[in-house]
Amino acid sequence: MIEVKNLVKKYGNHLAVDHLDFNIEAGHVYGFLGPNGAGKSTTMNIMTGYLGATEGEVLIDGHDILKEPEEAKKHIGYLPEQPPLYMDMTVREYLEFAAELKGIKKGKRQEAITEVEKLVKIKDVEHRLIKNLSKGYRQRVGLAQAVLGFPEIIILDEPTVGLDPKQIIEIRELIRNLSKKHTVILSSHILAEVREVCDYILIISKGKLVASDTPENLERTLGTHAAVEIEAKASRSEVRDILKNIPGIEKIEIQEEEDGTVKAGIRVKKGEDIRESVFQAFASAGTPLLTLKTSGTSLEDVFMELTQKDTVPEIFGKQTVWEEIVPEDKPDTQEGEEEEKDGGDL
Repeated sequence: MIEVKNLVKKYGNHLAVDHLDFNIEAGHVYGFLGPNGAGKSTTMNIMTGYLGATEGEVLIDGHDILKEPEEAKKHIGYLPEQPPLYMDMTVREYLEFAAELKGIKKGKRQEAITEVEKLVKIKDVEHRLIKNLSKGYRQRVGLAQAVLGFPEIIILDEPTVGLDPKQIIEIRELIRNLSKKHTVILSSHILAEVREVCDYILIISKGKLVASDTPENLERTLGTHAAVEIEAKASRSEVRDILKNIPGIEKIEIQEEEDGTVKAGIRVKKGEDIRESVFQAFASAGTPLLTLKTSGTSLEDVFMELTQKDTVPEIFGKQTVWEEIVPEDKPDTQEGEEEEKDGGDL
């Protein structure tokens, strides 16, 4: 459906897009993620023909977006981050103008416009000037323009910006409905939104593609840690003494509470399940264990790991100190020293 080959975009000495290669298959919803300045919008603008590439090519259903723009653009509906609206037009006038530009046959324009107005729920404001609409309604008008004519590929750059919670839920449902017959590509800073509606995720950082897979596979295969969270009625030293002899623990993050309890985030070796051992250890010590739960790697963790290598997500949401757990029976060998060096404090 879409083939992006060796795509490069330079602005002077700045490399905004760095040799991107990926394919978009029909019938799926793709999430395009990356921090600000990563090159997402630039890539989308090149894919839709708004910008030219420095190197590489984009094929839309076999048509080069730069060499055959008319043929390629017939397959695309695009909502930029800033919708291209004419403020002195009414909503209906603007959509009639967009329908003419898209080459929709004159006899079918009114029916097509009415259909998308109902779809994005702007029928009740069709005779109002766009400049008098709220930001949320303007976003809906831009979305109606993108969907108009129901192209095979719909590309949405931050489609829920400016919408209230109810409208966001409605747009998500609209995207799900569109995905039944269309390929949808959307960028968003709301990772929960991407996790909920997207079948596949492309993560871009510093102009490069750093990951491409389903949300579930990214969380499973790129997760750097598993964690167990506990709360106990004990002191910091007591918790540490109980945990240090449990195999499978790498590090702990301990936080003392004002009520005399201690919370601990336990970094566990990949594939290990220590919950039963933790329960038994606290029971044997006669120390009340108030909470015991697991927290797996989330899409947010994966995103931070891939785009900000120097950032370490803390279990309790604030900067604390990770302590390395060294079991009492750990051999004091050169190999053990190497392992300790490789797994040093984060």
